[in-house]
Parts: sequence; structure tokens; C-alpha cells
Amino acid sequence: MSDPPQHRLGELMEQSDPPFRNVMSCVFGIEDHETRTYLTLLEYPGCTIEELSSALDRDRSTVNRSLATLTEVGLARRDRRLLDGGGYVYQYTAVSLPEAKAMLHEALDAWTEQVHRAIEAFDETD
Repeated sequence: MSDPPQHRLGELMEQSDPPFRNVMSCVFGIEDHETRTYLTLLEYPGCTIEELSSALDRDRSTVNRSLATLTEVGLARRDRRLLDGGGYVYQYTAVSLPEAKAMLHEALDAWTEQVHRAIEAFDETD
């Protein structure tokens, strides 16, 4: 998982009640369109890039990149489905919302622990 982008962290800290989408983008270090892709994927489990690009009204290459990022950070899973006429297609499924929330909590706890260690390690000569 990537570090939270600094511009997003500052933006998030300025909000007293940040939307879930903003928290998710910041903590996972993903872009807003990738968060939107995840949330849409929750509604359409097991869909293909073609189906998801239609649901999002985005081109296939953009959706493909978003799915690659989501898979990399553990928010989506890719499965291969064999086609009746031969060949195969990839289907994508989002991890469940409770699982994503648990991942968010774990990432925030780890980050907070690092910040606390940095505070404690600081001394006047630094």
C-alpha cells in the first residue's frame, strides 16, 4: 500500500467530517476515480472491464488502470472465467465493504504508530 499523498492528507485533516470516499482515497493513496471504480465494483461484482467501463461511462483503458491499482492495493480481485466458445475473460470483484474498512483501520493504525514513534524519537538536535 502506498503512503498517503501529502496533499490529500492536509485536505482530509481540514474537514471535520470527511466523506468516506475522501478517506479511502487518502489512506490507500489512490485517486478519486479509482475510489469511484471500487464503489461501483461493489454494486457489480464479477463484472468485466467492458461492463464496468459502461457502468462508469469511462473508456476501457482508464478502467483497466483503475482496476490494476485496486488489485495492487488489495481492494479488488481478478478471476479468469472460461468462455463457452473458447478463450477467457477476466472478472473483477471488490473486497467487501467491511473488509475494506478493516484495511483502512489497519493502515491508519500503522501510520499513527509511525507518527507517534517519530514524535518520541525527535530531540532538539534534529
